[in-house]
Amino acid sequence: MPDKKENFINPIDKDKVAETPHNLPYAHTVGGAVIKPIDRGRVKGLAVSAMYEQTDMQLEQIREQIELLAEQARAIQKRVEISEQIYLCKMNFKPLIGHTYHLYRRDNGEEFLSMISPTEWGRNKPFEFVASAKLLADHTWEIL
Repeated sequence: MPDKKENFINPIDKDKVAETPHNLPYAHTVGGAVIKPIDRGRVKGLAVSAMYEQTDMQLEQIREQIELLAEQARAIQKRVEISEQIYLCKMNFKPLIGHTYHLYRRDNGEEFLSMISPTEWGRNKPFEFVASAKLLADHTWEIL
């Protein structure tokens, strides 16, 4: 074997060969994967748009829940006010839970609670019918 080193001549043009093909920003072979640059501004814009859409939807759900809770709170407050009015009026009996009673107002402005409904009084009654109410388990009154 001779000690001579043979000079290797690459048949491919030097302009078409890369020393580090893995660092190229494009595919260096015919069967290589297509590499496209990412439009980072567009990607971020789409992500931000989706984020706003989702948060707006969630905030709308929370707003609807708040409105429902506020409506329930108003209904409870109204029951408390009616209950106070009934408990401040004159009643000559102990009302039972789940029963319906009737609130009347005399000509002098005095209110009283009765077990007798407006249809059971007859024609001549010296007072005005205000409302019918049912005593609930929490001792508040529901106007019927």
